[in-house]
Amino acid sequence: MLLWIAIIIAVLWLLGLIGGIGGGFIHLLLVIAVVVLVFHFIRGRSRA
Repeated sequence: MLLWIAIIIAVLWLLGLIGGIGGGFIHLLLVIAVVVLVFHFIRGRSRA
């Protein structure tokens, strides 16, 4: 689930970057996507 959220946020960030809209909001989405991915990998490793 977290992986899908990160993918969606990263795609929205990429679309905003290409379209040149959003300004700082675009970079905030990227930071959120990276944080979600890190949590996903940490939780995945702890379960194994």
